[in-house]
Amino acid sequence: MASTSEPAKPDPFTLEILKSRLLVIAEEMFITQGRTSKSPIIYEVLDYACAITDARAQLIAQANGVAGFLGALTFAVEDVLEKFGESGLGPGDIVATNIPYQGGGSHLSDVTMVLPLFFAGSCIAFAVNKAHWTEVGGKDPGSMTNDSVDIYQEGVQLPCIKLFERGEPVASVIDLLAANVRTPESTLGDLYAQAAALRVGQRRVSELASDYGADLVHLAMEAILDEGELRARTALEALPEGTYFAEDEVEDDGMGTGPTPVQAAITITRDTFTVDFTGTGPSAKGSINCTRASLMAGMRIMFTAIVAPRLAANEGMFRPLRVICPEGTIFTARRPAPTSTYWETRLVASDAVWRALAPVLPEQLTAGHYRSVCAEVIRTRHPETGELALLVEPNPGGWGAGADKDGESGLFSMGNGETFVLSAEVAETRYDVQVQRFGFDVLPGGEGRFRGGRGLVREYLMRSEGRGTASLRPPAAGGGGRGASGAGAAWCVNTLCALKEA
Repeated sequence: MASTSEPAKPDPFTLEILKSRLLVIAEEMFITQGRTSKSPIIYEVLDYACAITDARAQLIAQANGVAGFLGALTFAVEDVLEKFGESGLGPGDIVATNIPYQGGGSHLSDVTMVLPLFFAGSCIAFAVNKAHWTEVGGKDPGSMTNDSVDIYQEGVQLPCIKLFERGEPVASVIDLLAANVRTPESTLGDLYAQAAALRVGQRRVSELASDYGADLVHLAMEAILDEGELRARTALEALPEGTYFAEDEVEDDGMGTGPTPVQAAITITRDTFTVDFTGTGPSAKGSINCTRASLMAGMRIMFTAIVAPRLAANEGMFRPLRVICPEGTIFTARRPAPTSTYWETRLVASDAVWRALAPVLPEQLTAGHYRSVCAEVIRTRHPETGELALLVEPNPGGWGAGADKDGESGLFSMGNGETFVLSAEVAETRYDVQVQRFGFDVLPGGEGRFRGGRGLVREYLMRSEGRGTASLRPPAAGGGGRGASGAGAAWCVNTLCALKEA
């Protein structure tokens, strides 16, 4: 810290101002990144997140587009500290990482960038963000492949390397990236957008420390963490104590693996919320493998939804959460297992917790949801320039009914959170496609006392080659009808589960 003397405890009003300003800094970073990025997956869909951590990598404030990044950014900062230490980092250094088996990694397309924030010669915090880059190389355009057999087929790996030193780009690394991606202008544009957002965080935290002193900023951070823990533990006390079980499976990975069994045991006490996946099957040959950081993010999603859905995420609120899973499972894959489509498996992990607790928390948890990101990658051309263009997007579907309500229609999966549908106007302007149809499906399914939400049908007329298929029938709850399977010209997402009186 900038001072070694014991700071005076601030009055509660000053403390609240400091806490609010820290939250607003993360939001301003988020807005900056969206406004300066090059790719619709970022500025339209919002497949990214921004955060501030303290000097020990504890999450203080996070602004999310994707719920799947919830609480995961802190792990990347931990990796940066482990590799460089405080002495190996200087003002203006920006470190990038996308390794799935480390820190906050998920798949290579999700790139995390970390900037240490210095004030009066000391690192007082970190600004960090994570975004889906449309292209990071690999054997397939768009870098999201469902038939890769190892990580080396999926793109460029960034093992906590400096992209900027003392504020200046490392030209050799930038050149390396440009030479290994199919759309360098877009990829590098997104890189610089992330750097711009981090620098906004740098300026605002420096202003905060100048206005109030680094010691008071530190106290505000500690107050955020302590409040988060207190509110989470208070909510935990209201949950029914006990151990609850769920069995599930990860479907075929398309490469001959599967179904892979999933075992989950959730133990709730007055002090802890423990999820144990012991007994879950090994990693797959194909790219559906999930890694530990992504598993942790999936569990943080469920913990937040159950315990503190209205509380801004911070490291303190996750202190009661414990996650147990042996190494080498389909949730904790090890190098060089492919992870390109990891999100489908992470959703199975989250859904297992959901299934186990839904019977004892009927007022909080619905009858499930469509349990898929339903993402597609379409390789096409820009309609005006003729240059390679890559349409990458998730798709919404139906959510199961609640104990006293119909299910939500056309809502993104729990892993996607606050993301948006790619508008027809942007799709047709940026890509050589025409949106033929976009609306709710009319297939039967999800019948019950309260109906499951309807999925969406989105049909593209593709003037260039493309791909995208999906099919599953989600289960029902309480005797309701199963959801309908998806089928369509480009993508159709399902009608989902219902609740029905026994």
